[in-house]
Amino acid sequence: MIATEPVVTPYTELGRLYGELLTSHGVPAAMLTHKWQPGDLLAPHSDIDVRIVLEELPDCWREWNEQLAAAHHQAVAQALSHRRLLEHPPGFAFTTQELDSGLVAPPELATWGLITGSHRRLERWRARAHMAPWGPSDESFYRGILTARIDGAYRVDLDSTDNVHHDLDGYLRHCVAWHYVAPCWFAAAALATRTRVPGKSAAMHQWHPGELKPLAEALLQYTQQGADLLPVADRLYAAQATVDTLLRHIPPASPASAATPPAGGPLAPAAAWVMAAGMLRVRAARWIYYLAPPPETATGYLIAREEKELRTVRKTLLRLADADTLPGADRRLAVAMCELVPDGPTTAASLRALLDRWRQRTSVVEEFLSTHPA
Repeated sequence: MIATEPVVTPYTELGRLYGELLTSHGVPAAMLTHKWQPGDLLAPHSDIDVRIVLEELPDCWREWNEQLAAAHHQAVAQALSHRRLLEHPPGFAFTTQELDSGLVAPPELATWGLITGSHRRLERWRARAHMAPWGPSDESFYRGILTARIDGAYRVDLDSTDNVHHDLDGYLRHCVAWHYVAPCWFAAAALATRTRVPGKSAAMHQWHPGELKPLAEALLQYTQQGADLLPVADRLYAAQATVDTLLRHIPPASPASAATPPAGGPLAPAAAWVMAAGMLRVRAARWIYYLAPPPETATGYLIAREEKELRTVRKTLLRLADADTLPGADRRLAVAMCELVPDGPTTAASLRALLDRWRQRTSVVEEFLSTHPA
């Protein structure tokens, strides 16, 4: 179900401030959105995961990223709580042309909530994402969410508390409920119904078969009244039991989807390119910010997390390099960009070296980030 009106939340003012700072630093956006719906952002524990929509590509991505990093730095420095609420710079940057052309992956777009810009325009894009035929890339997207959390993959101790300065116990319960159980519910609901669910709360409202109904009610009560009222997520073993119950209600993976890595799935080459470029367009800003955050702001755990992000986009670049439907020049460009996306652990030293490498190979980076393959 798609919302018909913007929703005002405690994050509304934060989003407005963030948009103003981006503009003041020379990073104007046609639209700012965030991952998940407004009701899924639970103050004071949820961070706001921004996506930038540009009317036009910048003249220089390197300068644009430096300005983006500076704007994010200033936003975080304004309040202690922003260290968690604005944990990291934006995760993607797309153009209005790419969205109008349907090149942004529907499961990603279906979750967007508006920060600034045209609500009507966003709803048009989201409506098309919801109506697009279900396919293998959807299976890959949602099963990837489960794979990252089930069978012991989720560890609450890896949900860093370094930038949490209020209600630490409540934050840890929030992590179990909203970083573990709720995303699994979101993915299970999508797989069971073959629909692109717009958010975590929506998944519980729309899909709660059999014994899942009281568990959904408990989780939804949490969104209204807080973690202390959520027995199901108070202890990790209870959360694991809930997830096991969810998994019993979804169809098994087909051999094709099981063999597809969660790193993008079989998107058409043009869409896969846009998703890879959309992620890489903001990477340098993240690295610049992580390497020089505001005083007493922790980014070490975010630096380590970059390994997973880079591994994901590297797999997509390798697929693009082998895509017979792409022109030879585009495939060679994908190969050249893949050489600038290392595979392996990320550290402060490796990110500094990577930024230097990107500066040395500016022409490759700029061309890849601005190319729109047919």
